[in-house]
Amino acid sequence: MRSPLLDVPGAVPGASPDDTVAAHYGDPYAEQRALAAGRAVVDRSNRPVITVSGPDRLSWLNSLSSQKLDDLPPGVWTQTLFLDPQGRLEHHLHLRDDGETTWIHVEPGTSEELITWLEKMRFMLRVEITDVSADWAVVSGVPGDDRLIPRSELAAQGPLAGLWAYEALRIEAHIPRYGFDTDHKTIPHELGLIETAVHLKKGCYRGQETVARVHNLGHPPRRLVFLHLDGSVDELPPHGTPVTLGVSTPLEADPEAAVEGSATPGQIGFVGSSARHYELGPIALAVVKRTVPVDIDLVAGHVAATQEVIVPQDAGRNVQVDPELRRQAAMMARDRKRPNLM
Repeated sequence: MRSPLLDVPGAVPGASPDDTVAAHYGDPYAEQRALAAGRAVVDRSNRPVITVSGPDRLSWLNSLSSQKLDDLPPGVWTQTLFLDPQGRLEHHLHLRDDGETTWIHVEPGTSEELITWLEKMRFMLRVEITDVSADWAVVSGVPGDDRLIPRSELAAQGPLAGLWAYEALRIEAHIPRYGFDTDHKTIPHELGLIETAVHLKKGCYRGQETVARVHNLGHPPRRLVFLHLDGSVDELPPHGTPVTLGVSTPLEADPEAAVEGSATPGQIGFVGSSARHYELGPIALAVVKRTVPVDIDLVAGHVAATQEVIVPQDAGRNVQVDPELRRQAAMMARDRKRPNLM
């Protein structure tokens, strides 16, 4: 649904899936500064808004998703994930409850599939799912500061900053965006979503086995990194741009680092989001193999980049075993192997 704020003088539409809101209003850097200082608001009305009502709503959502929601206090924003059986991301929800209804907003283009799946999971529970995007809209301050307003009040919002300003601050804050900084294989640990959208001690939900296994026993295969891009290059690397090691012969430098099935020699990841920041210059988020050294330079397409760690290489494997228990287990194993001479 096209935003009325695109009729503001100077408004320039964004690119898909953000083409129904403004990328900027004529001065992207000034808009960034105003947004960072808390003096502007961003039109994110292209994000679908869904409500779930009924007395079983929170316990039901709690049983389906990664976050503990059954005791969510009214008015508190939180995040949760719907995962597939293998623990891969299917939906990333931002939500709050007002005591009677749970309000959810999601990425553009994902609401129809989400609602269809939720309807299938209702069973006999007392919940009602409604798409209210025609009547309600998302506006934001800095990333994480969201508000839901009647869509009829959009035209009265201001001062305005475009979505470019919001995206630059989001990337600076190391916040991944579903559909941009993810692919069909993404699991929560790779993006650092364990800290913001996953409760590790709640009851069962689809995909929990993978979440628990990686958290306690293993490491995610990839990790999110922040890239400082070479400012001498005019173009930003778009979403999906291959990331390679910053050496002339990447395969010789690390033959095992290339992404399986990659068409780009030496590819070790991909660019998710990129933007021009008013202070940092060109920046990006990328997903790379976990084993890529944290102190090596990278190349995003043809743009040189230095990396900043977001998700550490040792993420996961959090089980702490008492050394004495390890010693006792080893002794018992040796005893079992000794031949019985009796």
